Amino acid sequence: MIDSTSKNLVLINSNNGVVWSSSNSTKEAQNPVVQLLDSGNLVLRDGNNGNSGIYLWQSFDYPTDTLLAGMKIGVNLKTGLDRRLTSWKNWDDPSPGDLVWRLLVLHNYNAESTLWKGSKLWYRSGPWNGITYSFIPQLSPIFEFYFVQNEEEVYYICLPKNKSITFRTVINETSNQRELYTWDGTSRLMSLSSSRQVDSCDEYGRCGAYGNCIITLSPVCQCLKGFNPKSPEKWNSAVWSQGCIRNNSLNCKRGDGFFKFNGIKLPDTTYSWLNESMNLNECQAKCLQNCSCTAYSSNDIRNGGSGCILWFNDLIDIREIANGAQDLHVRMSASELAEPDVKHKPRKIMVITITSAIAVVSGIVLVSYYFYSGRKKLKDKYKFENNEAPDEDMDLLLFDLATISRATNKFSLSNKLGQGGFGPVYKGTLLNGQEIAVKRLSSNCGQGLIEFKNEVILIAKLQHRNLVKLLGCCIQGNERLLIYEYMPNKSLDYFIFDQTRGKLLDWSKRFNIMCAIARGLLYLHQDSRLRIIHRDLKASNVLLDNEMNPKISDFGMARIFGGDQTEGNTKRVVGTYGYMAPEYASDGLFSVKSDVFSFGILMLEITTGKRSRGLYHQDHNLNLIGYAWRLWNEGNDLELVEPFLMESCHLSEVKRCIHISLLCVQQHAEDRPSVASVVLMLGSKSELPLPKKPGFLVDRSSVERESPSSKPVSSSTNEISLSMLQGR
Repeated sequence: MIDSTSKNLVLINSNNGVVWSSSNSTKEAQNPVVQLLDSGNLVLRDGNNGNSGIYLWQSFDYPTDTLLAGMKIGVNLKTGLDRRLTSWKNWDDPSPGDLVWRLLVLHNYNAESTLWKGSKLWYRSGPWNGITYSFIPQLSPIFEFYFVQNEEEVYYICLPKNKSITFRTVINETSNQRELYTWDGTSRLMSLSSSRQVDSCDEYGRCGAYGNCIITLSPVCQCLKGFNPKSPEKWNSAVWSQGCIRNNSLNCKRGDGFFKFNGIKLPDTTYSWLNESMNLNECQAKCLQNCSCTAYSSNDIRNGGSGCILWFNDLIDIREIANGAQDLHVRMSASELAEPDVKHKPRKIMVITITSAIAVVSGIVLVSYYFYSGRKKLKDKYKFENNEAPDEDMDLLLFDLATISRATNKFSLSNKLGQGGFGPVYKGTLLNGQEIAVKRLSSNCGQGLIEFKNEVILIAKLQHRNLVKLLGCCIQGNERLLIYEYMPNKSLDYFIFDQTRGKLLDWSKRFNIMCAIARGLLYLHQDSRLRIIHRDLKASNVLLDNEMNPKISDFGMARIFGGDQTEGNTKRVVGTYGYMAPEYASDGLFSVKSDVFSFGILMLEITTGKRSRGLYHQDHNLNLIGYAWRLWNEGNDLELVEPFLMESCHLSEVKRCIHISLLCVQQHAEDRPSVASVVLMLGSKSELPLPKKPGFLVDRSSVERESPSSKPVSSSTNEISLSMLQGR
């Protein structure tokens, strides 16, 4: 309502107490009018003012968790108004969450789009370069972005190119994503069309000072040319926060120069200097004049580049961008530059230089020969006699058997972590203190050699925060070892199926685990360089790090597909009963939807704390899927959930997860959603389709009685017969 005294828009409680006010202190309306515009903007204006575009207060200045067309994200430099998005705590609690999306305006008037978790900077876009920010992976082609900077305001605004398009962007704390919804005229609903999730290289300062994050490499952090890790021991243990230091100190009086790095996100501009009128040559000269200047770049890349940014501190938060257009010139000592000017140096230095060059070239030839010979021997070791696994180079670290034997105390029982599908897994500690997990291929395992090679080839090419990281391998004699990063909290099944340990995973942790597994699976199916079907996704193949972040492991049964290939068939069915899709278990047909089925089972297990295999309704021989389907139809689906979880959960979130899991375990593959759709479902409140009757409602025991090829429960492989993998 409008308060008759203050002329402000107010909310009052049942006792007529004001709980909120628009608090317009700049002007008083003679005839206050509240109007909801077609844009969605709720405005307070003076009805006596002939200019209806002048607002005394507007909701667009306080966007909460949602950005609409025409909203500004940025700062009013005169009033201090900071227009930002702040997430809800969860779907049912609209109070402010920890995730904040805002425009960070620095003292030098550089401005960057940033994402914060509480008081911690989580992601920065880099400065505006005249077209976009230094790093935004993909600008949607249906929108136009404008950046405005003047004496009164610094902001950016997003408008649809087609004015008939209605959209909203939501910042979702549950999934840690920015989600774009567009209006669907057919369903007459706002439907989720895309989402933007922070990847590991987006994390602020991931690689420390002078570290370059390259998402396609392993490890992702690389020191810039001319720099080496400040702490090699920590760097080799994947602790990169200390960053890199120069090989040779700068000497301002002895010909420092610059090395040009192409296609990168510019470093943090907090301690930078900006001049929009300089050209690049003037910018370089300005940097050389100041011995504290560490780098320079153009601030506007249009028309060949203009403007100047200078940095005066360590360069933080750099990442390489595929097809990026931004260049950074980093100050180097003369000795580090690729082509030093020796034209006027004494003859003695010239001779030394030429001699050194010859020595270097000779060394390169010898090293190249040794490397080629070594790689050839390595390839010979990998040439196993099978036709199913691809024959590719495996570019990763090789460990010798003595090192791994020493690290695992000679593979002692006290170091044994568990038993995988093709051999035991041991905990080890390298000489540098790094903890590792060693998967040792059993010598009597007939299938293991193929799976070993497959796992090395696959994981060496994969980099995602929710996939276990392969550090290297060992091939010596009959020994085949895979060396992984160590996961201190073991596997997911260690917690969710134990009454005591299960209480360590409250609902919030479980939901985050489900979302993270889905994102890892999405990477395998869609976002990696290869399309990969895991084929054995289950609770014991999801490992947990020290912060309970999940990582998908065990790629021995996975299969590579081409970019446009989505399914295949085999007569050699591998996987685990209770997680296998009907079409795969019965006909050997597998696809990305087979993994979706397994994920649906995993969701049910995480949500309920119950195993998929086993009887949950004696009279009807129902397994977990059947029991969930029965209770869902009766409207009693919450009976699935353990009482201790009910104390910490949001009921609507739990019911939604059960609903999504039932969609994933549909009888027919075409009825199941894609993993991309599952990720969007988990991160939104959009309406869900009704599930049909799922597959495999009865307990596995009935299947085992009918199938002469079944293996005991302890085996994760059900081999019917061996054949070539064929695309279909």
